[in-house]
Amino acid sequence: AKVVGNTIELNWITATEVNNYGFEVERYLNMTLDGWQRIGFVEGHGNSNSPNEYSFTDSPKGGITFNYRLKQLDTDGKYAFSNVISIEVNLPLKYILNQNYPNPFNPGTNILYSIPKSSNVILSVYDMLGNLITNLVNENQEAGNYLVNFNAYELSSGIYYYKLQAGDFVAVKKMLLLK
Repeated sequence: AKVVGNTIELNWITATEVNNYGFEVERYLNMTLDGWQRIGFVEGHGNSNSPNEYSFTDSPKGGITFNYRLKQLDTDGKYAFSNVISIEVNLPLKYILNQNYPNPFNPGTNILYSIPKSSNVILSVYDMLGNLITNLVNENQEAGNYLVNFNAYELSSGIYYYKLQAGDFVAVKKMLLLK
């Protein structure tokens, strides 16, 4: 596993394969019943006598340390788990509210922000008159980088503002919805 920007890239190789249906990629989350959550699937090569390379990219939200494992599935339903790997993501050093992308957008856009310590976070969207449209986030979050998708399919074209409040930090950015 390696950190690439705001993502984690998982890479693995098989020496040979027999009846390999594919790999479920799992990340450990304390909030799920057994702690492991399926976050993706990578199709296998079935039967192969030569090495095969695989990769999967994850965009985890918040946190510092992330744990992953693979659940290799055979075509007959049998499965086996890989060893667990752990990777640490560097914590942001300061609060940052990035410009949304794409911008202009229709109807969805992404908002990326970073918080250097655990904070109560409120991410809100306002119209040009300052009326609150929606709160995208309103919760306590751990230090880390976060990506939030905003879908404005019900809104009219125009300029909107998004505001991040985290601890004593407040920042506002402008975005343009073009339909």
